Amino acid sequence: MGATPSLAIVLDGLSTVGLDTGCEHGVPWYVAQLGGHLMAALADAERPLADGLAQALEQVAALHPTCDLANPGTPSATVSILRCGGKQLDYLVLADSPIVFEQNDEYLVKTDLRVNTVVPELRAETERFATGTPEHTESVRRMVAAQRLTRNTADGYWVAASNSEAAGRAFTGAVPATGVSAVAVMSDGASRLVTDYGTASWPEVFATLRAAGADGLISAVRDVEATDPDGVRWPRYKRGDDAAVAFCQIS
Repeated sequence: MGATPSLAIVLDGLSTVGLDTGCEHGVPWYVAQLGGHLMAALADAERPLADGLAQALEQVAALHPTCDLANPGTPSATVSILRCGGKQLDYLVLADSPIVFEQNDEYLVKTDLRVNTVVPELRAETERFATGTPEHTESVRRMVAAQRLTRNTADGYWVAASNSEAAGRAFTGAVPATGVSAVAVMSDGASRLVTDYGTASWPEVFATLRAAGADGLISAVRDVEATDPDGVRWPRYKRGDDAAVAFCQIS
């Protein structure tokens, strides 16, 4: 995660579940490099967000040319970007880390759920097993292996990886700044109180962020997950996913 007074970026590295990536560096290295290059590429406030992302993807790919960047499991990440610029708020989302705008007491969610459309039968199989069991672990590996074959393809879903074409496949747009009081840029692991568990509303999430900050929201997520450690009530791929939040108060 990175931020300036006018820019917020949240990246969420994709789990490898122990599968080969063709890269000697790993996902944490990739996310750190992408974040740094993305912040630099978007230092120009007039640059389109997708253009900055494309440049950052090319620059990071150039840092490890001896790795197998064609491997379908090459290190990758979701990307969510918010930029505040005068009369509008520009956004970019690539994969399932949402950006939520609080505007005139309503909540506008920008996200990219294309990953949910691939290998539905393997997703359903994974949800049959208790989290952490050998059967669950193996089913997640099968699912991720199958997902990888559709990653960054026309019929699949798109993430930040080695191919700069992904930047052009991101969802981008602008929201008028009028009436926007706050924006939350978050990983899917932080948004789950609303999106997956249904134990909170967006107004309640924003109230928590105002009262207790990002740490308070993430603690609330962990508290809910602790009531269902085996994923029986809320089937999921791991007991608790990585969580990050950039909370931007506009007015």
